[in-house]
Amino acid sequence: MLIDTHAHLDFPEFDKDRDEVIKRAKLAGVDYIINIGSSLRGSERSLELARRYENIYAAIGIHPHEADRFDKEAGDSIRKLTVGSKVVAIGETGLDYYKNFSRRENQLVLFASLIKIARELALPLVIHSRQADEDTLKILKSAMPLKGVVHCFSGSEDFLKACLDLGFFVSFTCNVTYKKADDLRERLKLSPLKQLFLETDAPYLAPQQLRGRRNEPAYLKLLAEEVARIKGIGVDEVAAVTSDNAKKFFNLI
Repeated sequence: MLIDTHAHLDFPEFDKDRDEVIKRAKLAGVDYIINIGSSLRGSERSLELARRYENIYAAIGIHPHEADRFDKEAGDSIRKLTVGSKVVAIGETGLDYYKNFSRRENQLVLFASLIKIARELALPLVIHSRQADEDTLKILKSAMPLKGVVHCFSGSEDFLKACLDLGFFVSFTCNVTYKKADDLRERLKLSPLKQLFLETDAPYLAPQQLRGRRNEPAYLKLLAEEVARIKGIGVDEVAAVTSDNAKKFFNLI
């Protein structure tokens, strides 16, 4: 069994063949998919998918790129969307200082607001952090105790160790297969299997052998094989442990 812990099947890239994509994932051994909300409307679509497909669960969140549009009304809407057994996390949310599509001060407000909702509802947090290690860590430390995963990990070794020390999980995607991703592969080596998830971040970051194409959950097996190679263990062990981690974290059992 494999679990894709971070996909965006609600995105328009899947409008023409969404059913087929989900069927291919099942045939490839991906038993569950966590569909991640990245805006208010995206969170609504994520929940719609979870209600339609038995093997899809929803995370409700707002990406830092959307922070300039966040207000109290949006926060109230997020809370309302969390009602239901198929909502398994808050996110994605966090900080993105790479593109800075929203002002940093607004990103900080959004991040703190969604952390508060996660704590109130006792739901885990799906964290986005890009070139924002210091501020991300400062906010997370101040919010403990908190259950979280740093998705599509891209931070420094120090940031990795700090996140792991806080008990967080880290998640890697298919970009660890890229020829120039040596730093990412080193971070993966340092990440204990017991604190690791697999994700595609579909439709983004297709594996090296499929670069330039749309990513999809069926390709998660290629990531599992690369993780096994990097760690020097069997792919069955990678699949079993990371799936068990995800099932417990998202309360799928």
